[in-house]
Amino acid sequence: MARRRTRNQERALQCLKSLNQEISAQALYGKLRDHDQAMGLATVYRALEALKLEGIVQVRTLASGESLYSTMQEDRHHLTCLQCSKSIPIDDCPVHSLEKQLQQSHKFEIYYHTLEFYGLCKDCNAKKAEQPQ
Repeated sequence: MARRRTRNQERALQCLKSLNQEISAQALYGKLRDHDQAMGLATVYRALEALKLEGIVQVRTLASGESLYSTMQEDRHHLTCLQCSKSIPIDDCPVHSLEKQLQQSHKFEIYYHTLEFYGLCKDCNAKKAEQPQ
């Protein structure tokens, strides 16, 4: 049974859908404000949390601690550089079979998963190698 969403949740959801990309809560707040939709930052966070718990919005937390929100489209996998924060998407999913197995064995409804590998990108690794020891 679907929950009834508040007007603020609907506004946040529609804005996320129109962007079709990951965005921080602060940036979403700015977009909503730009479109004359008066909503406080705390309200944006509450709306995103409710939508996440409903399984409609997914969140990915970067190495910096910043959370990025998007509408449910697909599982996300990334290589994230700890130096420059560049995030490189990985197209292959090595855990889909594990996800199916866990859903069956634990009777757990999985909305999505994320997979992050942290390290240094090619450019930052090259800069590190150039630095004198």
